[in-house]
Order: sequence, then structure tokens, then C-alpha cells
Amino acid sequence: MTTQLHSPQSNPGGTDYPKPVNFKLIFRWIGVGFTLVFCLAPVLWQVLTSFKTNQAISAIPSVYFPRLSQLTWVHYQTLGLSFLRYGWNSAIVSLISTLLCLGVGAPAAYALARLKLPGETIILSLVLIISLFPYVLLFLGLLEIVKLLGLGNNYLALIIPYTAINLPLTILVLRSFFQQLPKDLEDAAKIDGYNTVSLLLKIVLPMTIPALVTTGILTFIFAWNEFIFALTFITREELYTIPVAVAQLGGSSLYEIPYGPMAAATVVGTLPLVILVLIFQRRIVQGITAGAVKG
Repeated sequence: MTTQLHSPQSNPGGTDYPKPVNFKLIFRWIGVGFTLVFCLAPVLWQVLTSFKTNQAISAIPSVYFPRLSQLTWVHYQTLGLSFLRYGWNSAIVSLISTLLCLGVGAPAAYALARLKLPGETIILSLVLIISLFPYVLLFLGLLEIVKLLGLGNNYLALIIPYTAINLPLTILVLRSFFQQLPKDLEDAAKIDGYNTVSLLLKIVLPMTIPALVTTGILTFIFAWNEFIFALTFITREELYTIPVAVAQLGGSSLYEIPYGPMAAATVVGTLPLVILVLIFQRRIVQGITAGAVKG
């Protein structure tokens, strides 16, 4: 008598058993959905507010999904062409301070990464402490310096503080990337006749483009969004940056808060940053992950 054994996968009755539920995959997608809603809901609400009519904005209960009749372009039209001037001011200040940070921070970071400087540990500790120092506490001292040098209502009143504040972080980030580069490549370049400056410009910096893009965008975003210094050091309206211009928006009366124009101004002021990040997103990811694995 022969006994036929069936494996656990066999199905002698021909019945299709249901597959087990993959709870891990379900929880994963629930987490992804919750994260997307948590991060994007405020942004979507601000965009919708910029298009809703004043009646829809002030309606109780709140109008989460406005009808077509409750949408308007009026809030963007009220900004006028003068708002482009504020964007130009922010772009000038942010771009120049970013270039200065990279231009000064890259050689300093390379020197700290490759040269055996006396007191290197102390220098790095001071740079780290300065990068962690709350920049708002420097406000009164910077105000006195700006008044003493007569830099008020001048782009330099913002460019110099922004560069000084972001320089320590730029040095620390770039130094970590320079340390990951193989030193043999630099030794071979020196044998071929490269001096330190040409080595840095033609060999080292092209290899650290992701790091430069990452630190540059971080510096640019800080300078673009900074409010306290721009509000205090600049009092001429034609030199306002976007955060100050948004704060200066007023309603038709003293007690009216212009939610619609403020939302429209916020969207317009944030759009260049979104475009910038989308253009360089691959470089940013490379810059963030380049130093994660050594070898």
C-alpha cells in the first residue's frame, strides 16, 4: 500500500486558498499617505486660500473644497508688478551671499581638511559653536555696526550678515566632503604641476559639485526667507525683500487681515525656491548621501 504525501503548497482538492494579508505593506502605505497629508496639507491650504474669494475665506464653516464660483485671480492682481521688485531684491541678496559663502567657505574647508594647522581642533570647535549660535542674539550688535558704517538701506546690510551667519555651516559641510576625496588624486595632480589654487579649482571643486549645490541651496533659502534683519536694516520700500513685503501687506481697513493677498504673496515668494529645488534635486540627493558610505 502506497501513501501519497502532499507538500504544504499542494492543493489536492483544487480549492484556491486566499493569500495572506500583507499587513506590513498596508501599514507602510498608510504611513506614506499620512506623511504626504501632514506635509502637503498646509501648502495646499495656502494655495487654495490664494485663489478663494474673500467670502469663501471668511466663511464659517471653512470652505475646504471651493466651487468654481468661489475662485478668483484678484489676490494675485492686487500684488501688482511692484512685487516683482521685492523678488528681485531677495534674489540679489540671496545669490550674492550664497556665492560669497561658497567662495570663502570652500578654500577654508579645504585648508581645514588637508592642511595640518596648529590649533585645528580649537578652530573647528569655534566654527561649530558659531554655527549653533542663535543668530537673533547678534541682532543688536549688528545693528550698531550697520549704523556705524552707514550701511542702512543698502544691500550690503543684508549680504554681509547673511554671509557671516551661513559661512560656518558651509565650512563644516564642505570639509566633510573634502575629507572623503582620495588624496592620491591630489598627489598625482601635484606631480603634474598643479599648484594649490589650480588643484582646488580644476580638480577638487568639480568633484564636489553635489556638496556645493547642497550647501549653496541651504544658504540661498536662509537668505531668501530671513525676516528680522531685512525688516530692521532696510526701511526703504523699494529695497524690501519678499518676507518684509508680505508682512507689510494691509487690508482696506486697520482691522482687516488680508488673508488672500498674503497667501498669494506667499505662493509667489515660495515658487522660485520650489523651482530651484526641483532643478537641482538630483544634485541635492547626491550631496546628502555622498558622505554616508566611505570607500
